[in-house]
Amino acid sequence: MVEHDALNATREAYDAVAPTYAQLFRDSLRDRPLDRAVLGAFAEVVSAGGGDRQVADLGCGPGHITAYLDELGLAAFGVDASPAMIKLARQAHPGLRFDVGSMAALDIADGVLGGALSRWSIIHTPPQELPVILAEFHRVLAPGGHLLVGFSASDDSSHLTQVFDHTVAPAYRWSPDHLAAMLRKSGLAEVARLVREPQPTDRRQFQEVQLLARKV
Repeated sequence: MVEHDALNATREAYDAVAPTYAQLFRDSLRDRPLDRAVLGAFAEVVSAGGGDRQVADLGCGPGHITAYLDELGLAAFGVDASPAMIKLARQAHPGLRFDVGSMAALDIADGVLGGALSRWSIIHTPPQELPVILAEFHRVLAPGGHLLVGFSASDDSSHLTQVFDHTVAPAYRWSPDHLAAMLRKSGLAEVARLVREPQPTDRRQFQEVQLLARKV
């Protein structure tokens, strides 16, 4: 596994805050009906692909979204770079599988996944390293498999990426069109996107984007 300075720094930062993070986000879907709807749609298109292929929650943190995917009927498992996060996920959801791993070098065979979820897990990836991760997403998905990727949007299309002050580790916002183009270049065609405008009570006034793509 190739280790990058950014990955090491992010892993250490999330190890340090894992209990607090798990507590803060344990019920994060409760008041987010749009997120639940997108995850439900993702589950439906993956299930419609047939078979019993697994779904990977990549950057799963303490496992709450992996557990939600399981509730939706998917054969979901989680992967995260932070051993502390994986420990908490295993404790909270002992019936599910959770592995320590890097999105840049997944310990998953070629073409075995019916779906992959990357929910705000690419935001700590330096822009020059993102193509490697997108290539990994493509590699592990079966033909016709779906990827759902969530991220914070840059302010306008002229800013392909923007650094922002994340609480835990350095992070990046992306132009939705630019990221969709990167997905296409990696062999993942956009199917749909949801853009959520920031609410007045949101700490960060960024658009939130969720892109659904299909391996062609």
